[in-house]
Amino acid sequence: MNLTADATDKAKRLDHFLQERLPQFSRSRLQDWIKHGRVMVGGARQKASYQLHGTELVDVQPAELAPLKALAEDLPIDILYQDDAVVAVNKPAGVVVHAGAGNHTGTLTNALVHHFGTLSSVGGELRPGIVHRIDRFTSGVLLVARTDAAHRSLAEQFAKRTVEKTYLTLVHGAVASETGRVTTPITRDPVRRTRMTTKLGTGRTALTTFRVLRRYEKYTYLEVKIGTGRTHQIRVHLASIGHPVAGDKLYGAPSGLWPRYLLHAASIAFDSPAAGGRVTVAAPLPEDLEHWLAELQ
Repeated sequence: MNLTADATDKAKRLDHFLQERLPQFSRSRLQDWIKHGRVMVGGARQKASYQLHGTELVDVQPAELAPLKALAEDLPIDILYQDDAVVAVNKPAGVVVHAGAGNHTGTLTNALVHHFGTLSSVGGELRPGIVHRIDRFTSGVLLVARTDAAHRSLAEQFAKRTVEKTYLTLVHGAVASETGRVTTPITRDPVRRTRMTTKLGTGRTALTTFRVLRRYEKYTYLEVKIGTGRTHQIRVHLASIGHPVAGDKLYGAPSGLWPRYLLHAASIAFDSPAAGGRVTVAAPLPEDLEHWLAELQ
């Protein structure tokens, strides 16, 4: 597709321009094409936020539609616990939980479908079995529902906040108190849409508690528990009190010090419909986090 920007398009974002000219495609798909070099402005790749001068030639090479369901892929998977209703897996840092813009293969869901075949269908064919998520670069334990009944049971437990989730993280600076509690509401940042924020005083209620496990010269190692499951909750809450997660550049951590942010979903406790009682599953620290903590020591 060959498009031409004119004077009326001056100062428009590239993704907005494409959305106006190609309304038959979703904005997320257009942004995905930009990200993967399928959109050229004057023969050069640009970001979605690129502002047009109003004189460019814009070439678009559409990609095929993403699959409508998660496809099985023979990928490694670390199973921590399983029964007839629930599976708990140890998600590596860097692995996406389920398909989204720009991520249709290589996800944890693709591996789960290959390994288990049939999972809960409550979340749809793109997210079979997925009851909750953890961020791409967060490692650790994740629950998966094998049946629709198990999915509904787990979803109800999350809604009632009876699922206990414990995380381990390294943050910048010396946290003043040995324990703490953050309850600031969280909402999406209106300027940087990839971020969440607590600065507006509005949004969804959120509860994060923490206690100090170890202190280093420039860092503090924390155990964190969350009473709610908001997007980026731990990261944005700790950043809001002046202690961003180490390596988390999105929320103000210095760049270049760590290859990823240091956050690990260490354990989760829930009621399994198949086990008939309370189950607690723990995920060991990944080797890279153990190594970095040993270096600080």
